[in-house]
Amino acid sequence: MDSDFGIPRELSPLQQLRSQYQPELPPCLQGTTVRVELGDGTTVAEATDSHIMARAFPHTLGQPLAHFLRETAKVSDAHIITELPSVRVGIVFCGRQAPGGHNVIWGLYEALKVHNANSTLLGFLGGSEGLFAQKTLEITDDVLQTYKNQGGYDLLGRTKDQIRTTEQVNAALKACTDLKLDGLVIIGGVISNTDAAHLAEFFAEAKCSTKVVGVPVTTNGDLKNQFVEANVGFDTICKVNSQLISNACTDALSAEKYYYFIRLMGRKHSHVALECTLQSHPNMVILGEEVAASKLTIFDISKQICDAVQARAGQDKNHGVILIPEGIIESIPEVYALLKEIHGHLRQGVAADKISTQLSPWSSALFEFLPPFIKKQLLLHPESDDSAQLSQIETEKLLAYLVETEMNKRLKEGTYKGKKFNAICHFFGYQARGSLPSKFDCDYAYAMMTVKHWSQNASSTSTSIGRPAIHPAMVDLKGKAYDLLRQNAQKFLMEDLYRNPGPLQYDGPGADAKAVSLCVEDQDYMGRIKKLQEYLDQVRTIVKPGCSQDVLKAALSVMASVTDVLTTISSSSTVGGQQFA
Repeated sequence: MDSDFGIPRELSPLQQLRSQYQPELPPCLQGTTVRVELGDGTTVAEATDSHIMARAFPHTLGQPLAHFLRETAKVSDAHIITELPSVRVGIVFCGRQAPGGHNVIWGLYEALKVHNANSTLLGFLGGSEGLFAQKTLEITDDVLQTYKNQGGYDLLGRTKDQIRTTEQVNAALKACTDLKLDGLVIIGGVISNTDAAHLAEFFAEAKCSTKVVGVPVTTNGDLKNQFVEANVGFDTICKVNSQLISNACTDALSAEKYYYFIRLMGRKHSHVALECTLQSHPNMVILGEEVAASKLTIFDISKQICDAVQARAGQDKNHGVILIPEGIIESIPEVYALLKEIHGHLRQGVAADKISTQLSPWSSALFEFLPPFIKKQLLLHPESDDSAQLSQIETEKLLAYLVETEMNKRLKEGTYKGKKFNAICHFFGYQARGSLPSKFDCDYAYAMMTVKHWSQNASSTSTSIGRPAIHPAMVDLKGKAYDLLRQNAQKFLMEDLYRNPGPLQYDGPGADAKAVSLCVEDQDYMGRIKKLQEYLDQVRTIVKPGCSQDVLKAALSVMASVTDVLTTISSSSTVGGQQFA
């Protein structure tokens, strides 16, 4: 009920201690003076999509990127803002809950009050439905008191994760107009931020003064580019899952007779599974991106696992832990084709119990092969983005079933001489996403009060069906995090190098630990821009009136070459533009 939102929580001693923690802000966000450097205009991810994007975002595409500067930065054309008018801002939870979401509200509230004590922050109750119905709660110090640094989304609640239909966007426009909002902050993942981009364009076209802001808060870790290196919630969910995985590893090693098949939440892509593997060192992980790249069938995957079980049995190891991202089911070519057929029939109104008779011969054969529990789950209606209900499809049980069947066959034939195969299946998702946020997510979410206007940033990739959309980032199979996994995969498989990072820590050596994948990828785009600017400053210092002819000649030669190379590269790519592919 609406009356339940925003009521004071009863906090445990640990929660009380966490509520007193004051998140750290980066130097550029400290104080009451805002220093901003405006960069180049945004461009599309793919040059071939430029005409599509120009049509979809005629009012918002191409606005300059904003770079916030620390007080000591020496930028001659920086915009320095010392006084800000009072503003009215609305904020809404649209995506699925992620640890740190409450700190986005807290950080925004404090930022508004620091710059002008007369500013107002309104929270919409019940997610997007509350936005449409204009159900609000004014955010105050008292309201926030028991929600600071806490998990969940229960301060405001959430419902549907979309603002998409004509009726919905018109209701959002009316709410912002009626409430005289200067800004609307939408907290969510890929779908919610896609909706935010389109809503910003709709508002601009309607000459609505409300600026729309999208905040990347998702446990999936798939809303990334060179400007957004991590998502709020990803650090926490990976740390919580890694402890659970490590506990299973310890149990498997102790009992020496079980294989744990653990499916991890994370939607279509495998960022959570990769990070948890790098933190906890299970014996095996099968990434959806690997499956898609190699076009592995369900039988290829089960054979890989069976061969691993047999190899470990050869070393008298009859136990292990295998991680499976929930999105792997959509990466298997024949299963993906089956799902597309099923979803097509469901959209046409075919009853679920009649669909099996409507399938093509190949899909029908696969469907009939699958065990009954998977058949039932594949027949569920798809999500709003037309993907399968991945959290409801027990892929770990399917693979355990196929592996057990094959290992029993090998045992009977005498090709496998280990102990009888025993599998224990788990799904880790909901347990972690309601966790207290990690120190990293507390700080990161609190600092998210400064995310840039969608009206200055709208840049998505086109999609072949319907409107342009932000595409979730895949695990980069050429990236450093994946390369680190591949370097250690064989040792993880055979040597039981299990690692237990322990529970979430707020003090001591583990408190400031960051995600392994974040640390190794070295995606400090703005840091490298700053380094380049330092080199250019050095050139200006060396090459000036009075320098020798040799220095001037060398500088002209080098700079001409560099300019030619950069011109060629920039004309064939959009590396400098914002992209979400």
